[in-house]
Amino acid sequence: MAERVEGINTVVACGDDRTKNTIISTKKTAPEDDPSSIVDVDSIEAINKSTWSEKWAEYRKRPGSFIMFILVHLATLITVLSIGFLLVYVLVKGIPNLNADIFSWEYTSDNCSLVPALINTVYMTLLSLLIAGPIGIFAAIYLVEYAKTGNKLVGVVRITAETLTGIPSIVYGLFGMLFFTNACGLRLSLISGALTLAIMVLPVIMRTTEEALMAVPKSYREGSFGLGAGKLRTVFKVVLPSAVPGILSGIILATGRIVGETAALIYTAGSVAKMATKLTDSTRTLAVHMYLLSKEGLHTDQGYATAVVLLVLVVLINFASDKIAGRVAADKAN
Repeated sequence: MAERVEGINTVVACGDDRTKNTIISTKKTAPEDDPSSIVDVDSIEAINKSTWSEKWAEYRKRPGSFIMFILVHLATLITVLSIGFLLVYVLVKGIPNLNADIFSWEYTSDNCSLVPALINTVYMTLLSLLIAGPIGIFAAIYLVEYAKTGNKLVGVVRITAETLTGIPSIVYGLFGMLFFTNACGLRLSLISGALTLAIMVLPVIMRTTEEALMAVPKSYREGSFGLGAGKLRTVFKVVLPSAVPGILSGIILATGRIVGETAALIYTAGSVAKMATKLTDSTRTLAVHMYLLSKEGLHTDQGYATAVVLLVLVVLINFASDKIAGRVAADKAN
């Protein structure tokens, strides 16, 4: 990238003690057709770089900074190695066991097919997000855009959402079993599991959406109001599109929790290895399928293969979400 450099020539003329006049004039130091006036910005080197000897001298003066430097890099190394070890272990154990039998359309005790569980996972994810997504997003819009500042209800809702985020999934499973399965008469079914997971991920979607809306500058709202737009139009035409990347982040987190959930679904959706044809059918997802195969001990290899497919599914979901967020941000910038 190249840019033309222009200079500024300043002339200051001073009068007597009572008056002082300042005259500022500008002129180009080089004509536009002069190649010497073109500077390659990429070739400019930073002047604030420090050599290792300078950094070591600084660390000797401040041992605390050196200790913090070591701890940060050590924590980063441990995190990377742990994640890398888990990924390599799952791939090494699972890829050799991928075959045509586990991709059969129907499940049997011989092939341990994961296709019904994979399709049920998609059903469960879409249904849960369809329930929790609009509720969480509209609740966040109310808390940020419409609720009065200092409203006690807002504080109670936020504390409740943060509390619900930290509750173990087994508690959600017990609640879903007692309320949806037994009290509501939905039994072990796809809809019972979806409703339970919707309650589980609702605080995540609501809090991330709320933070994304609060991150939108107030000048956007003021500019929209200044142009004559109303509150509703400002929220849906200006604020909400600007917060889409943050909202998608919350949906990605919710999707990851839904796909990897087992405890809550065992109590609410059941473990039938068949593709669900209606909302009241009992079913199992990929995570439950992998857990049951590993628990039985007879098909551990197929369990590792299921883990590989589950890992690929999560990666594809995250990749697609990142692409959508990038496309939305690019369209907004244009």
